[in-house]
Amino acid sequence: MLDASPDRIAHDLQLLAGDIGVRLAGTDGERAAAAYVADVGRRLGAVVAVEEFPVRSRVVTEEQLEVRIGDAWHAFPCSLFSSTPGTEGAWVGGAIATLTPTDYQRDDFSHLRGKAVIHLGCHIESRAAYQRLIAAQPAVLLMVDTRYAGDTPRADGMFPSYTAAIGAVPTLNVAHQDAWHWVVQGATEARCRVVGGMQPAISQNVVIDLPGTDLAEEILYASAHHDTQADSPGADDNGSGVVGVLELARLLQSLPRRRTIRLVSFGAEEQLSVGSAAYVRAHREEIAARGRCMYNLDSFGSHLGWLQLYVNGHPDFEASFRPYLHAADIRYQTITAVVPYADHFPFVAAGIPGVFHYRVNCDGGRFFHHRPDDDLTRVSPSVIGRDVGAVASWLDAMATAEVLPFTPSIPEEQRAEVAACWEDLFGGWR
Repeated sequence: MLDASPDRIAHDLQLLAGDIGVRLAGTDGERAAAAYVADVGRRLGAVVAVEEFPVRSRVVTEEQLEVRIGDAWHAFPCSLFSSTPGTEGAWVGGAIATLTPTDYQRDDFSHLRGKAVIHLGCHIESRAAYQRLIAAQPAVLLMVDTRYAGDTPRADGMFPSYTAAIGAVPTLNVAHQDAWHWVVQGATEARCRVVGGMQPAISQNVVIDLPGTDLAEEILYASAHHDTQADSPGADDNGSGVVGVLELARLLQSLPRRRTIRLVSFGAEEQLSVGSAAYVRAHREEIAARGRCMYNLDSFGSHLGWLQLYVNGHPDFEASFRPYLHAADIRYQTITAVVPYADHFPFVAAGIPGVFHYRVNCDGGRFFHHRPDDDLTRVSPSVIGRDVGAVASWLDAMATAEVLPFTPSIPEEQRAEVAACWEDLFGGWR
């Protein structure tokens, strides 16, 4: 087994989540993180490329939310969703209405026109449902993350392919308990004021190539993302993944290998894997011809928790890395559902098996998900190092194997669902 260094991991985490901090897509923070990843790769002697792509960056200088309870307006914290507009500094709002997941069974949404809509659930996982909601012309959406019944708003975003095609209204994340108390106390109106919004910008993917020899045309991918959500230093999401990729590079760079190992740190993941999708669209033919698998590391450093592996591929793919994780005394839940919310998914859409390596600490995921307190106190360099050592050992074995022990494709029974998700959430290959 290869041994990762918790000390190196702690150093990298300090620089990313401590020194750089918030790394929103298209901002100086994201660029600084990408530059650090590229610099580490170059200092190792690896082949490094930085591939830029356009994004819309969330640039907000003021955001206010007020709710009318009785005769008085009360201020509450909020966070503007990425990919949605601000209000140009004006107050926008209306009477409060609520929309629950079961309300999407309604035939008519006209009662939402001009309203401030408390929306239970942060994801609208259907283009048709989102189109119906925007067509109703609500004044503002107040999104409640129903996974976490807390008193702190989280940061999130609307899917950019939805907003580009359909449009958007000002959309704010609000705390679950705040929304609860508004309804209990009979709140009648809500209004918001946001200075700023989305601006054209540039993000980047950093590619660290460890070339192979006689089987160099076969590529094994591993990845993470270096951006964060608004106001979050992202020590776990996804500082843990970035430092994992850097440690993979350090452990594997000097080892002999027949196949190429390609490590990628993606930008703009928090806008729904925009960087990964841009990479796959740009390199679709190469991935289809040469790609063999994708192993994605994202948010796996929590002190307390358990590992979940989201695996899309034939059973022999999961069987290929299981012994290496078990040898490191790592057990995990295997989830084979099609889950499009991480950077492995565009590669799955391109036809190669993918896995998303994720450590949760509550049934909702991670209690500090997309919050300002996703800081250095939330992650364990030892946990990260243990997992990275196991993944590095597997990659090393796959890079030197005479024949890969897994089928480098997506099972026929998953392909239709994968294609449907890719088309609906990402806009397909356009």
